[in-house]
Amino acid sequence: YVPPQVRKSQEILDDKKREELGRLKKMVNGLINRLSEPNLPSISGQMEDLYMANSRKDMNETLTDILMNACVTAVAMPSRLMMEHVLLVSILHHNVGVEVGAHFLEAVVKKFDEICKSDAEGKECENLLALIAHLYNFHVIHSLLIFDILKKLVSAFTEKEIELILFLLKNVGFSLRKDDALALKELITEAQRKANTAEKKFRDQTRVRFMLETMLALRNNDMRKIPGYDPEPVERLRKLQRTLVRSSGKETELRVSLESLLSADRVGRWWIVGSSWSGAPMIDDTNKKTQRKLHIGKVSSKIMELARKQRMNTDIRRSIFCVLMTSEDFMDAFEKLIR
Repeated sequence: YVPPQVRKSQEILDDKKREELGRLKKMVNGLINRLSEPNLPSISGQMEDLYMANSRKDMNETLTDILMNACVTAVAMPSRLMMEHVLLVSILHHNVGVEVGAHFLEAVVKKFDEICKSDAEGKECENLLALIAHLYNFHVIHSLLIFDILKKLVSAFTEKEIELILFLLKNVGFSLRKDDALALKELITEAQRKANTAEKKFRDQTRVRFMLETMLALRNNDMRKIPGYDPEPVERLRKLQRTLVRSSGKETELRVSLESLLSADRVGRWWIVGSSWSGAPMIDDTNKKTQRKLHIGKVSSKIMELARKQRMNTDIRRSIFCVLMTSEDFMDAFEKLIR
């Protein structure tokens, strides 16, 4: 039961919050609509100020919604527009905090997984894949996620997947080769094996052959063999990024796998420092109980009495208290706490 006075104050609060969010959305939308390469420094600065003035959660959700609406459409988006939007996310990711990139990445990957399963006819899949590719190009994510997506696409190996593999390799293939040549070689071998076994079921044989030729060109570091490949726009924006970012790119890269992102609601978000977690227990309860009883049997009744006086009211608290009180030095305490 919620008393009428409390109910009324909650409604006022809700209206206030809605109004604030509406105002915030208008401001962010205005900045995103004006986004272009020349005014990126001023817009990223204004976005940072908004992050300082508003709650991070509200800002992350607003920014992600607006960017997804702008970039994920049924028609193919211009590559340059995609790059500029992702570069803004990258600058905020490095200057404001990793949760900016992490929130956006999670939304993009979940949407990509959902659309891939739904067999949608539009170009949403390509647009989402372009966002992921440019997040990698601008050092928001590690190559681990890209390889996970490529492996998933190679294992499915239908005409749609081949199209997506080609699209992704054209965008980030040479960077992948630089980062992890061995993993790329394994992927190419797997794709060749799949192509040999699945050749008969494809109506369009040339598409498969073209994909294999592209992969071989990547392996041999031959850029001329890939039609339409132009690294210049990405390089130019990377230079701009280096002037606007206050920390080096590598240390804030999110080294997170596809599986971790898709199961984030169930197992938490370990890649965001201090991320709150709510949901089903991560470790089985029975297992927890046996772990918690570990140290308690080995301590004297005097220590247990002390723990009770200090209101250590759960097994885990009593265990930690007993470890701290009975350890010889800090190293001993550390070892026991880890155990």
